Amino acid sequence: MSTLRHERLGTSVLAALIQRAPKDVSTLSDEHRGALDARLRALAGKSTRRLDAWSVEHAGLSNGSFAWRPTTARRAIGNAALRRHVLAPSLTLRDCVNLEIDDLLMKSVTGYARGGSLAEWLAKSSPAVVALATSEAWSWANSVFELASSSGVPWEMAPTDAYYDVAQARTSLRGRRDFLATTGNRRVVVRVRAGSPGKSAGPGLRSDLVIDALSNSSGVVASRFIGAWPDAGVFLYVDGSFGDVRMGARDLVRTALAQERQQRELAA
Repeated sequence: MSTLRHERLGTSVLAALIQRAPKDVSTLSDEHRGALDARLRALAGKSTRRLDAWSVEHAGLSNGSFAWRPTTARRAIGNAALRRHVLAPSLTLRDCVNLEIDDLLMKSVTGYARGGSLAEWLAKSSPAVVALATSEAWSWANSVFELASSSGVPWEMAPTDAYYDVAQARTSLRGRRDFLATTGNRRVVVRVRAGSPGKSAGPGLRSDLVIDALSNSSGVVASRFIGAWPDAGVFLYVDGSFGDVRMGARDLVRTALAQERQQRELAA
């Protein structure tokens, strides 16, 4: 049974969701990992695939070729600025965003930027586009910081998103996560999204829960995984129960199967 729940966003709601997270902690065993890996290997085709919450929510459909824009760059820049701010609280969020932009531009100037990277895109953009990207990143960083600060417990920015590669399956999993909050032995993961949640937001959230656990070397499942949509004023959350983990794993396998069918239809 799923523990998916819905809450209206408020200054005290996030604190309550974190502090009331289940105390029991689930752990994925090697047997659990092996079972999921085997299912995905059985669906391996000739092309590589990446599964994430977006693909789960859209039944395996491709989101097309990725392109950097101010709105797609804001999370990468904003979260990096927040990590800098946590290490140097004397710097304002705006200062941290500006420093991240400067570092990315310097990386391109010195030849360390990879082709198609955020740094290369910024270096080739007009001053107006860079200014817009800076504004979007500051808005994102400020929104995430306000959410994290309202948690009422110690928190830290996630160092990266969660990644898990399935050997011999040409499949990689990516789970979004923005900041982590802890209380006692409970680890709560918070993911922030723009816009408003769709009807399939629950399966997407469960897939992020599973991928976060798979990326943990010890297989520890988050006590609670919270999705926040500040624009819509909504929280969705799932607890780290084995029921939700199983449902999330099934959604990932179904998405891989849908993608494989689509590839076969295109090749026919």
